[in-house]
Amino acid sequence: MKDKSMIEMFVTGIALDVRNNHPLVILNDEQKKRALPIWIGHAEAQAIARALEGFKPERPLTHDLMINMIQATGFKVHHIEINDLNENTYFSSIVLENTIGELIPVDSRPSDAIAISLRVDCSIFISEKVFSDGTIPTELEPDEEDAEAFKNFVQNVKASDFKLTSTDD
Repeated sequence: MKDKSMIEMFVTGIALDVRNNHPLVILNDEQKKRALPIWIGHAEAQAIARALEGFKPERPLTHDLMINMIQATGFKVHHIEINDLNENTYFSSIVLENTIGELIPVDSRPSDAIAISLRVDCSIFISEKVFSDGTIPTELEPDEEDAEAFKNFVQNVKASDFKLTSTDD
């Protein structure tokens, strides 16, 4: 099984960094409060986008071939881990499970691991280090404290709290 300190993430989609025209894959935590952007190559972005769209090629593409080879040996993809960040480079593993339940990590680029995980529908985990060093707040949803403060403000506001001005001047 995965290390208990790992955090499950979910692929939100592919985006384009307009500053340098590089694609990135965006992962979010379950609450969608933190995002992990990972810059990837164009070919990898296309492979991830195809998997997100459910595209099934007539003949196996590279990631499909890798999965076919893994499964032909009796192994299966158990989960993937993005386990380190060093000098703006992410390190990951595709964790395979053999026929007797042993887990075997295989070094991988995160983009390839994500493309494979989407094809086999397995979990994506990141280490606490990657979570703290690589994720950014999404600010899509206010936290409970902000929501409660706004609710209190709305409940206690009175018309006399506002100064009315005329626009007829």
